Amino acid sequence: MKPVKLTPAFKDYLWGGTKLRTEFGKDCDFEKIAESWELSTHKDGESTVVTGEHKGKKLSEYIEAMGKEVLGKNAEKFSYFPILIKFIDAKDNLSIQVHPDDEYALKNEGEYGKTEMWYILDCEEGAFLYYGFNKEITRDEFADRIKNNTILEVLNKVEVKKGDVFFIKAGTVHAIGKGIVICEIQQNSNTTYRVYDYDRRDKDGNARPLHTEKAIEVSTFTKAPENSGVTKISDDEMCLAKCEYFTVDKVDVNGKKKIKIDENSFRSIIITTGNAKLYSDGEEMELKKGDSVFVPAFNGEIELEGECEAVISYV
Repeated sequence: MKPVKLTPAFKDYLWGGTKLRTEFGKDCDFEKIAESWELSTHKDGESTVVTGEHKGKKLSEYIEAMGKEVLGKNAEKFSYFPILIKFIDAKDNLSIQVHPDDEYALKNEGEYGKTEMWYILDCEEGAFLYYGFNKEITRDEFADRIKNNTILEVLNKVEVKKGDVFFIKAGTVHAIGKGIVICEIQQNSNTTYRVYDYDRRDKDGNARPLHTEKAIEVSTFTKAPENSGVTKISDDEMCLAKCEYFTVDKVDVNGKKKIKIDENSFRSIIITTGNAKLYSDGEEMELKKGDSVFVPAFNGEIELEGECEAVISYV
């Protein structure tokens, strides 16, 4: 049950930038790296194991070889690997979009819905995102504003700063604005319905498709709730988000930090700043900013030593 380091799948969406290469050390030939899928078994982009005896295997192949026990007891309620974790570099605005809940997605898309959370790793001065509506609207108004390209007028615009956390429940209309780098922890889904895309064109000059009818079916039209705050666990640990699909903690390591692992869930460790060594069962792993590690479920503990910030996710 040794931790393994992962390398991501990459996406070169038109709104992406270069910070995942220059600031997070991602090795990719794409001109733009919009997303790196750091923990993923999704068919649209899998992470790959790069350490240990299973080096070179896709994460799903590693899990199959090791047995589902590595996921832990809490993962048994999911029919497939429960979460997907990404770095996202938004050099330009993302489309205004919404994700369906489980019931709608399973019926219409053949996969789970998408509730997600964002942890702001960096942002330019004045950067903002859209999170729900600034007032309650009707289904008909939503449809009309999509048709008339006035949807931005009723969206809840929130200026952001480094360290902010946003919990985006399925059905919440949202968009990441330009100049923001985030770590996103989400359900294992790639279903997105666009409702507005700034009339942008792809590399072939074609308008990117919108998904208006489906978006109207799944969206929540109430005023955006106050964004949930983080919860302090200890002086060096915070809970950033907790829901039925995932729990996300942030740990600040200044010296040594022991992390308890149990049989209930695996742990995903993402290093967001600094450097550290990970010790497990007498073995040592060097970690730097941008690295992703999968720790199987087992009764015991690991230790991080160094100066770093780590985002730790589990179910």
